Amino acid sequence: MALMLRNVRCVVSCDRHDNVYEKVDIYCKDGVIEAIGKDLDIGAEQVINCSELLCYPGLVNTHHHFYQLFSRNLPQTQGLRLFDWLTALYDVWKRLDPEAVYLSTKCALALLMKSGCTTAFDHHYVFPGESSIGLLEAQFSAAEELGARFHASRGSMNLSKKDGGLPPDSVVQTTEKILKDSMTAVECFHDPSAGSMRQVALAPCSPFSASRDLYRESAKLARSLGVRLHTHLCETKEEEYYTTTAFKMRPLEYMQSMDFVGEDVWFAHGVWFNDDELRVLRDTGTAISHCPTSNMKLASGAARIPDMLQLGIPISLGVDGSASNDGSDMIAEMRQAYLLSRVMYANHAPDAYDWLKIATVGGAKTLGRDDIGSIEVGKRADLFLIDKRRLDILGAAYSPKTMLASVGLSDSVDYTIVNGEVTVEHGHLKNEDEIALFEKAHEKIKEYLDVE
Repeated sequence: MALMLRNVRCVVSCDRHDNVYEKVDIYCKDGVIEAIGKDLDIGAEQVINCSELLCYPGLVNTHHHFYQLFSRNLPQTQGLRLFDWLTALYDVWKRLDPEAVYLSTKCALALLMKSGCTTAFDHHYVFPGESSIGLLEAQFSAAEELGARFHASRGSMNLSKKDGGLPPDSVVQTTEKILKDSMTAVECFHDPSAGSMRQVALAPCSPFSASRDLYRESAKLARSLGVRLHTHLCETKEEEYYTTTAFKMRPLEYMQSMDFVGEDVWFAHGVWFNDDELRVLRDTGTAISHCPTSNMKLASGAARIPDMLQLGIPISLGVDGSASNDGSDMIAEMRQAYLLSRVMYANHAPDAYDWLKIATVGGAKTLGRDDIGSIEVGKRADLFLIDKRRLDILGAAYSPKTMLASVGLSDSVDYTIVNGEVTVEHGHLKNEDEIALFEKAHEKIKEYLDVE
């Protein structure tokens, strides 16, 4: 399949030279960008007139919890901080089943796609009385039907309330079962090849819901299988108190003791690292997924992104759980990150274009990929396009590099293209009836939440 984007008004490539192209064609074949230039004399089965469109690399979301889309804005969660918030929601999440996971995954991915996201990682760790394989299969099916590039996790928890953790017994599993399912998940779903549409990471949930043994053995297993590692870390002061009380170590030191750091590891949040710990992250190549909206909603704090960038720590952007964000919009998250950093650090904050690079190139690096994240010949054809004549960007399109993080959008992007295939067209999903999806999801939410 060949796709030609003809006469693109402006291409913000986010490549290593920060090239911005004016009025060029982009030719894609079999999911790969094969040529960028003016008046390309190449035929294609599909041609899109892009003379009024601005083009960007697909955004890469490195931390999310899709299942939480079905438990947003619940009255019992209002005004709570992380530990109390989790405790209130586990009684809801323990009712998850494959249909709820399938539909919430599809809806969250749909929203992400409509905000220019082409690759997303989901940290799913709630498996109530269910083999993880069935739930992961539901997620991969939803992603494939939409055309999304999807990284899943075999997340895990083995510490319930009786063990000093937060979750109820019904959503935790034994270390033995987790490791067995983890191996099966990688064997069934992980594709390490160039241009892969599906990958798997191993991801114990957090220091207060996963044991030392689970972290250590997950790290060993992941490295033997050649997959990446992920967890929540240094999100709150309460977590810091938990690890210093339970293990006599700060959170990062605890991770180091289990060999859960390195170039194959990324942490979500990273709000409360001290100076010495930032240098450990730099020296080990451990990456951070920054989740500003969630951190603000749960009053967790603000990560030291300028300091991290100055040290060369890999940084990416995560929407985080739809119930701690109440949205699944990568452009909105990018703008939130920009504004939060401005209010915290003023002129030392990353600029608006830096945040676009964090959400694209930074995300690709965090997920261990060199085939996505920028618009270059040889990269996968993952990108999105915005009509510059839209009212919500009136007067802003004179600076396409900074527009998205500085101004944002009030509605869907106009086109999203994943692996050379159009998945969003004129602001609507190409492969899904949005009204029908809403109706199915709405009925499932009523059953799941037991409401009318």
